[in-house]
Amino acid sequence: MIVVEGLSKSFGSLKAVDAISFEVHTGETFGLLGPNGAGKSTAISIIVGASLGDSGRVLIGGRDIRDGAAVRRLIGIAPQSLALYEVLSAERNLRFFGSLYGLAGDELASRVDWALRFAQLEDRRRDLVRTFSGGMKRRLNMACALVHGPEIILFDEPTVGVDPQSRNHIFECIEQLKADGRTIIYTTHYMEEAQRLCDRIAIMDHGRLLALDTLDGLLGEHGGAAVVTADLVRAPADVSLLPASLDGLHLRFESRQPLEDVSRLATGGVAFATLHVARPDLESVFLSLTGRSLRD
Repeated sequence: MIVVEGLSKSFGSLKAVDAISFEVHTGETFGLLGPNGAGKSTAISIIVGASLGDSGRVLIGGRDIRDGAAVRRLIGIAPQSLALYEVLSAERNLRFFGSLYGLAGDELASRVDWALRFAQLEDRRRDLVRTFSGGMKRRLNMACALVHGPEIILFDEPTVGVDPQSRNHIFECIEQLKADGRTIIYTTHYMEEAQRLCDRIAIMDHGRLLALDTLDGLLGEHGGAAVVTADLVRAPADVSLLPASLDGLHLRFESRQPLEDVSRLATGGVAFATLHVARPDLESVFLSLTGRSLRD
């Protein structure tokens, strides 16, 4: 559905996007994960045709994004910076954005009604956007991206600054879009969002694509070992059975196969009073690839 080949973009000496390539399959939710300033929003801007790359190309359904409006009509984008007119009502915002994609008459009215229901803003349809909470604005921003019924939707940090209820509603909306067969690109720097929503995840930093795989694939390749911590009932007679030295009755060790190692210890007579297995997660992968240094 989407093919990105050798995409690059510089701003002066800053290489915002550095020769990235990837494909997004039809019906897939594809995560683009990276810290602030990684180049995610620049890449999205080029992918949707809002700006031009210095080199490389983007194909949407086999057609170059630069081919014009017919290709861009396939796409809906909910940008990180809210694209709303605050002096207009929710309904008039939706009617305006729908008309940009050629909707009119009964079709436009029907799509606006659907979008308001989808965002759960039906009772606020005639209220000015400037009276909305941050979460309501985010939901309307999403609805404006969907009003023309696009096949491909790009969500750029869609939950920034929203309350937990609106955040969960956005998640449920994205999951419904996926169930309906839509193709989604989701950019975020929140690990739990990528883990919940995305079929595959690309990790991006300093304009480069560092890794791309399923969550399980990323964990296996870059996550490192699990950490097992336990308190023993008593020290075993043969401490050579243990994979690490005891600190009193406290045991801590790293393992690529923690359940198998714990089972082997128990079979050998080691009695556990407490046991905790901390498996690697997406945050472990992210920090391994992008570093742990603070960034301003």
